[in-house]
Amino acid sequence: MIDWLRNILFPKDKDTTSLLADYSMMVADIHSHLIPGIDDGSPDLDTTLQMLRELEAIGLKKIYTSPHVVSDSYNNSTDTILAGCELVQNAILREKINLEFYAIAEYYLDETLTEKIKRKDLLTFGKNYVLVELSYQQKQNIANELFYQLQVAGYRVVLAHPERYPYYYENNFDSYHSLKDRSIYFQINIASLTGRYGRDARYTAERMIDEKMVDFVGTDLHRLNQIPVLHEALRSKYMSRILSYDKLLNKTL
Repeated sequence: MIDWLRNILFPKDKDTTSLLADYSMMVADIHSHLIPGIDDGSPDLDTTLQMLRELEAIGLKKIYTSPHVVSDSYNNSTDTILAGCELVQNAILREKINLEFYAIAEYYLDETLTEKIKRKDLLTFGKNYVLVELSYQQKQNIANELFYQLQVAGYRVVLAHPERYPYYYENNFDSYHSLKDRSIYFQINIASLTGRYGRDARYTAERMIDEKMVDFVGTDLHRLNQIPVLHEALRSKYMSRILSYDKLLNKTL
């Protein structure tokens, strides 16, 4: 088959020369669910350690794990999260896994967050960054007010996986530009670049990279069976592009 016809029928990634060997350029992961038994992530310590070995093997150096804090399902407190973090840290030392391990949280934006903001009872990372998430089903009217409260209190708001919220990507990016104008940081999921959350999420993540809107990337790792997706993403030209971006904030942690 002549080359031009082969390229039409079986298109390949044009950036094959820049594909990645590992995630060493990323340095730190800021989104995962690795504290055993406290949310929908790792069920036990053995599984956590297996996932950490895999993350070490693909080149990561620091893990900021981020269990859910959701009032009606995963009502974790700072104390329960830090206790779980210490458990994992001790196991890492015992097992000689070469990773730094810290705990933050993925805070769901609802009315219970206001009291946590007033008490300064939020787990942060880096330059006072705090990771938050929204509903996947519908736009939350309370979100803008909570963004404001967080910023007035001195937090830098990082929105987890914005590419996965349909009510944002369905309006031709206007909502995303508005959030960036309000100094909201964006963290996209690595798996979005493989299409694992659907074509719309993939397109949105890729366009965010094209428009230099992405500040952080994260694994959002919950289960061992997600590890192959991280390997798959290394073949994405957009993964190579974002990890080569000199302003990617993962590298500064």
